[in-house]
Amino acid sequence: MIKTDSTAIKNSEFVFNGRLVRESTKQGNDKVARQIESAHRAALAKGEVGIRERKPVPTLSEFIDKRFEPWAKARFEKSSPKTWRDYYRVGLLAIKNYKPLAEATLSEITSETVADFAAHRQSLGLQISTVNSSLQVLRRVLRLAVEWGISESAPIVKMLPGERHRERVVTPQEEAKYLAAALEPLGSVAAVLVDTGLRPEECFRLRWESMTWTNGRYGTLLVTYGKTAAARRVLPMTPRVRNVLETRWERTGKPLEGWIWPAPTRSGHLEGSSIKKQHANALKASKVRPFVLYSLRHTFLTRLGESGCDAWTLARIAGHSSVAMSTRYVHPSEDAVLAAVERLGGHNSRHSEETTPAGDIQTRLLPS
Repeated sequence: MIKTDSTAIKNSEFVFNGRLVRESTKQGNDKVARQIESAHRAALAKGEVGIRERKPVPTLSEFIDKRFEPWAKARFEKSSPKTWRDYYRVGLLAIKNYKPLAEATLSEITSETVADFAAHRQSLGLQISTVNSSLQVLRRVLRLAVEWGISESAPIVKMLPGERHRERVVTPQEEAKYLAAALEPLGSVAAVLVDTGLRPEECFRLRWESMTWTNGRYGTLLVTYGKTAAARRVLPMTPRVRNVLETRWERTGKPLEGWIWPAPTRSGHLEGSSIKKQHANALKASKVRPFVLYSLRHTFLTRLGESGCDAWTLARIAGHSSVAMSTRYVHPSEDAVLAAVERLGGHNSRHSEETTPAGDIQTRLLPS
């Protein structure tokens, strides 16, 4: 039933499933008002049977500009500026610059679209690691679109093969050759990395006021910068790290504060780009199979896991936010497993002893 109010604007008024529905159609024409009422009834009916009108799906570029980029910037710009600057911002720019992908709606993007994007990036002469970095950002964008209810599904995003991974473990022999060929400050930085498991960026940001020469056996260093809250940690120095840092401290006049690795950069301290050429020269001179500096962290953690360190302790030393990240470095040998079971057996046998009311020890024989 259509009623006309005093302002000549038609109101749609009808009963649906025992409920009175009244809304203004904002129309003065009876015919148009009835059409709007019919559309309203149809929409309600669809809702009753579980049918929902689909929301308009934004293009990838629109979703990035309105949702993803503000989220990523707010989350990482202050807590992890390098992650925001060198990973997300660069990756998002690459995605938006490729129009066939950026101008497609989220529902139109397929694995084939993603593959075309990767091929385009390769055609620009970029390294595989650089292409994969932008693919990782794209995968994160598409998955969050699904998680936030903007898109129904996300296509599979496959990384390109052949990337030089950071997980390479440097052997002790390679380490010795590399350090012998590395010039300063690379030689000192590499020695600290392989003996502490610091991330390169954490090492570059070390300050003299974070060093304590009297704690522990050889002193400790405080890590104040990292990707997560777990990155803030105190690490013991090894004899080699103590020697490297103390020698540097004495040569620079025993400063009480300031960067340990000062450099003429915008940040005022050493950065990856500062020693990139030195690293390449050291690899060439030592004839060691190529690796990236981050591999020294992976090398340290792998050696730590092989030494019998448990995942919880390793996570604390590494600054991991989750123990799950550390478990991949812990691979107990068969002897270590047997020794652990034997220790548990001895623990249980001691608990099998009971004290009688008279105070005598009564041993309960465990079944063989």
